[in-house]
Amino acid sequence: MISSSIIRDVQGICATGSALLAYYYFDFRDIGKQDRHGLLSSLLLQLCTQSRRGYEFLSSLHATHDDGQKLPSDSDLIQWLKDVLTFPGQQTVYVIVDALDECPNSFRYPTPREEVLGLFEELVELKLPHLRVCITSRPEIDIENALEPLASHWMSLHDESGQKGEILSYLRLIVYSDSKIRRWREEDKELVINTLSEKANGM
Repeated sequence: MISSSIIRDVQGICATGSALLAYYYFDFRDIGKQDRHGLLSSLLLQLCTQSRRGYEFLSSLHATHDDGQKLPSDSDLIQWLKDVLTFPGQQTVYVIVDALDECPNSFRYPTPREEVLGLFEELVELKLPHLRVCITSRPEIDIENALEPLASHWMSLHDESGQKGEILSYLRLIVYSDSKIRRWREEDKELVINTLSEKANGM
């Protein structure tokens, strides 16, 4: 996964003590990892546990919410995240969010995905020079429309010929090395390879 490589690289920077890192993976199999609340809670916890100032901030929030018995609203979490990001003298903060397309775009209005996209718009509007946000997603029109105007860099791997070529090579290796599939007709093997390649959509 591309995000795993990015995270490893950023962890190397953070090991020097010059930056903080928080990352989050939207997972369609886990209902607790599909919305803005889960994202905010995770980012806050990760960022606050990386510094003494963050620990103290988290401890004060815990105390003012009946020692964790009173659950914060999304509005509370958004404000607290902004507070952490704007600590005086805050070092570089990397936020990496993977598989945004797995955040649902249905069920209610605004949808969970619209709420997440709105959050990133709010963070970009802070214009913090030390904040670095990286988001990965399959190409979905609502995500592209919302994030492209906010992005300083934009990259698509789905139309890269090298990416598609690697997928084709891998599929051919698997199909032609399988003892059962090897006995299939040539046109059937090629049909499987081409169909799976198209369905992979560059991923």
